Amino acid sequence: MNAKTKSQTKAQAQPQTQTQALMAPLQVKWAALPAREKNLLLLAGVALALFVTWLVAVQPALRILSAVPAQRAVVDLQWQAMQQRAAEAAELRGASPMSPEQSLAALKAATERLGDKARMSVQGERVVLTLTDVGTAELRDWLSEARSGARARPVEATLSRAAQGYSGTLIVAVGGAL
Repeated sequence: MNAKTKSQTKAQAQPQTQTQALMAPLQVKWAALPAREKNLLLLAGVALALFVTWLVAVQPALRILSAVPAQRAVVDLQWQAMQQRAAEAAELRGASPMSPEQSLAALKAATERLGDKARMSVQGERVVLTLTDVGTAELRDWLSEARSGARARPVEATLSRAAQGYSGTLIVAVGGAL
């Protein structure tokens, strides 16, 4: 054997020797214990192992399983909303095209329902809606009517929300405009 191999063998043997040196007093104490105390220590070790297994493996898994029904309900609601939107999109795609005049008339009627909170101006194939303190439900209804009734698509929105509602401008494209 050369010197390098001897030093490697010695280094490998050294951790085993250190471990044996640390374990020797414990083995002597264990051998000196009465059977009853050995059994109690073994029982305590098993209980500790079961407790750690519970904390590390079982409890997190049970926590995840208990959260699954609530998460599934949320995902189901999202799925239903997506399905409704997909059906609405398919319906709008299948609808007959509207003339720009019909679209503008529908947008004007929707804007008039907002009263003095909204002002509409036509700029070519785009309509600029200027809003002042319009509520969330009113804005949602107007957008829904613009999309389905006038077949207009929002292309730009500059809105700010205050306590009274939304203010700003909303630009929609009518007809074939993008």
